[in-house]
Amino acid sequence: MLNKVGIKTFYGQAFLPDICELSNEMLPYTKRYFEELITTGKIKEVRPSDFWYKEREDFSENAVGVDMKKYENTGFELLCGKSVFKGKILGGCIDSIYDIFDNSRFGDTVSIYKKYNLFPKLEDWKNKILLLETSENRPEPKLYRKMIVALKEYGIFDVLSGVLVGKPQDEMYYDEYKKILLEETSGKDLSVVYNINIGHATPRCIIPFGVETQVNVDKQVITFSD
Repeated sequence: MLNKVGIKTFYGQAFLPDICELSNEMLPYTKRYFEELITTGKIKEVRPSDFWYKEREDFSENAVGVDMKKYENTGFELLCGKSVFKGKILGGCIDSIYDIFDNSRFGDTVSIYKKYNLFPKLEDWKNKILLLETSENRPEPKLYRKMIVALKEYGIFDVLSGVLVGKPQDEMYYDEYKKILLEETSGKDLSVVYNINIGHATPRCIIPFGVETQVNVDKQVITFSD
C-alpha cells in the first residue's frame, strides 16, 4: 500500500503524473489512476491507454477549455526477451539519471553521487525492473545512446529482470530510441518493454515503486501486489 503521494526519482513510492490540465476535464486515462490511488491507496494494475496526446504549445488563456489533439495508441511493445517477467520497479527520468554518470550539467555531480552513495549499488538492482522515460527536452538519438550506454557500462543490464520504457513526448524519435535500445541490450538475457504511458508524455498512469510487480505483455497488463 502506498503511504505517501509524491514523485521520487529512485526510491519513491510511486511515479505520479501531473494532474493539472487546461481543458475542462483531466485526461480520462490519467484521471482513472489518480482516482484509484486517492480512493484505495494503491494501484492494482496498469494497462495501455487507447490514445496518446500531442503536447500543448500554447499555455495562454486562449488554451483554457481546449482539448489536446489525440492519436491512437499501439499498446505495450516487447522489444526483446520474455513477455512475462517479475520484479520490483525502480527508476525514473533517464535525463536525470544520466547526471549521475556525467558532469556536463554540473561539474561535481558524479563526485557527489559517489560520495553520498545516492545511486543504488549494482547488487541493489539485481532482479529489479528498471523504469526509464525521457524528459520534455526530447534528447536527440546520439545523446540517448550515450545515456543508455552509461547504464550498460555500469552493468545494470546484466542484473535486471526487465526494463520498462515510457513513450517519448509526441513520439519524437520513437523508432530511433527503439533501435538504440535493441542494439545496446543485444546479447543480454533481458526483457525490454516499450511504449509505457508514463513520464513526460501524455496521458500518464501511476506506477508504484518497490512493490512486487508482474509484467505480461501478451495480456497487455502490469500488475502490482499489495
